[in-house]
Amino acid sequence: MSAHCLRARSLLNCPRYLRRRWAAGSEYHLSPVNLHTCRALSCTSVTRNLSNPPDTPEDHDRIQAKLPLKSILRNARRFRDFDMESRVYAITGGGRGLGLAMGEALIEAGAKVYALDRLESPHPDFLKVKEKAEKEYDSAIEYIRIDVRDNPQVHNTFAAIAAQEKRLDGLIAAAGINHLQPALDHSQQALNDVLSINYTGVFNSATAAARQMFNYHTKGSILLVASMSGLIANKGMTSPVYNSSKAAVVQLARSLAMEWGRYGVRVNSLCPGHIITPMVEDVFRKNPEARAIWEAENMLGRLAMPEEFRGAAMFCLSDASSFMTGSTLVIDGGHTAW
Repeated sequence: MSAHCLRARSLLNCPRYLRRRWAAGSEYHLSPVNLHTCRALSCTSVTRNLSNPPDTPEDHDRIQAKLPLKSILRNARRFRDFDMESRVYAITGGGRGLGLAMGEALIEAGAKVYALDRLESPHPDFLKVKEKAEKEYDSAIEYIRIDVRDNPQVHNTFAAIAAQEKRLDGLIAAAGINHLQPALDHSQQALNDVLSINYTGVFNSATAAARQMFNYHTKGSILLVASMSGLIANKGMTSPVYNSSKAAVVQLARSLAMEWGRYGVRVNSLCPGHIITPMVEDVFRKNPEARAIWEAENMLGRLAMPEEFRGAAMFCLSDASSFMTGSTLVIDGGHTAW
């Protein structure tokens, strides 16, 4: 057998990074000794992966630190479908929590983000993201205070953003509230508050965004943040109106996708599982036993962190999901898969 064939066969038994070096013309030769080393490395790698569980969600900085610096990559623009350079997005509920975490991901991909929230001032984490956007990513995130229940205000805000940027590429509608109360005791005021923010506010935001996308002939994507609570009734959380409002958001995404798909505007819904956010922490204060119940009902045995939905935001808003519309993306740690 020729030396070339022997080398090719040896290559199949080597770890991927060594195969890359060989394919790139490296001086690393696959002699019999090196082949033995390759196999040993492969076995060691498997053993190490099994003995050391992956980092927990609390180790975000460590996870990010493992990524190689762009300056040493041969190709800093890997997988261009996720490139959002020069695009403009709005995020309702973007002043903190899940909305802010997803906004930061879009910024890192090159987009400019407008965080819309009813907070008098954004959470301190917003200021950190804003500074990071300007210093590290040469991008920007701006804060605008709005109430998604106020339809004229919402439409005027989106019109002003689009006029300023001469485009609008999409929206993440993440504004929402919860209310824990049995159905028979549920007050009319609380019912109106939950529905007006969780459904009417989402409807207002989606239509305002789409109108500007049509005006500026910008194809793009809208992501409505629903919840797995729109698919199931959660143990440890008595919230019939919240649950049904999120089910309405799932159906709204399908309906808007049907209306706008032929015009290049995609609409999908995201159904997260339980996430550690200020809203969920409020649930724990009112019902301390809820956390243990939720963790036990989850295949991963834990709750999510907002940062674990960054990838979902990038996928749904970018060209990577160009053939996805009218879909419901469930990311719940396996909670609904039992």
